[in-house]
Amino acid sequence: MACTTAGEIGRAGYVEGRVVAVGFPTGTFSTAAVMIEELSRHDSQAFADRLVRERLALAESAPDRPNAFAFLLVDGLSLKEDILAAALSPALGGIPMFGGSAGDGVDFANTRVALNGVVAQDAAVLALVRTALPIRVFSIDHLLPTENRMVVTEADPNARIVKSINAEPAAREYARIVGKDPEQLDTFTFAAHPVVVRIGGEHHVRAIQRVTEAGELQFFSAIDEGMVLTVAEKQDIVSHLEAELTALATEETPLSILGCDCLLRRIEAEQAQVARGVSDTLSRHRVAGFSTYGEQFGPLHVNQTMTGVAFYSPEEVT
Repeated sequence: MACTTAGEIGRAGYVEGRVVAVGFPTGTFSTAAVMIEELSRHDSQAFADRLVRERLALAESAPDRPNAFAFLLVDGLSLKEDILAAALSPALGGIPMFGGSAGDGVDFANTRVALNGVVAQDAAVLALVRTALPIRVFSIDHLLPTENRMVVTEADPNARIVKSINAEPAAREYARIVGKDPEQLDTFTFAAHPVVVRIGGEHHVRAIQRVTEAGELQFFSAIDEGMVLTVAEKQDIVSHLEAELTALATEETPLSILGCDCLLRRIEAEQAQVARGVSDTLSRHRVAGFSTYGEQFGPLHVNQTMTGVAFYSPEEVT
């Protein structure tokens, strides 16, 4: 399975224009992968029913591999990640799911996923993985909500477009709230001034992708009228990443980590001139993966986070 990216994470941390490959040895892993095509027209519930059958069949074929996770790659321009993650998660029977949205650098033009040589747009690939190795699926972000809030007063949820905030034109009002010139809003601004929404007692990022010609804001993930958005402030991305990855090694150091890291985190690191520090941290903790247009974690599609799975030696972790 494969996808296009917004950058890669290799042995040296952040890299560009590379192919990063991760293999699962058959001696300790069993997998089943399926492609979901035509997301814009697909019946997610019908696929969820198929997923239950795939999950049970894999469990029956690998009884000696009790630890499991699901890895999801989605076309990052499909606008269907929210619906898909919400539909698939219940069918997994408690198996933790994480993943990333396929990217296209900062062009936002062509994104693709692939399975067994079949390359597709408007599609997703889901892998079910069972292993004898202990694993930990995780999601991290370095953002803290402030008291600065705004309300979405007009939106097009299907297109993830916010037309007005606080009954004012969306881009202009967002710029006013974060203290920026509305004519100068760009990806760097959005990475530096993220907004979050409270879901189930926790805050999750609703990242802005771009300003439309009409002065509206298009988001990377689900948005709707009446939603309260909170401006978030950032912790130091390097020290926070180091602390979170170190926490994964509290008992034993992971053999490796497969990670999906949001493009906006990469942009923030580059803008703050700390990309080398982030790269060194990722390299030191043996992270491999790619930069995404959004991340999946359980039933949620989120932004400006890093999701992943850490693998441990069976002799060292109980």
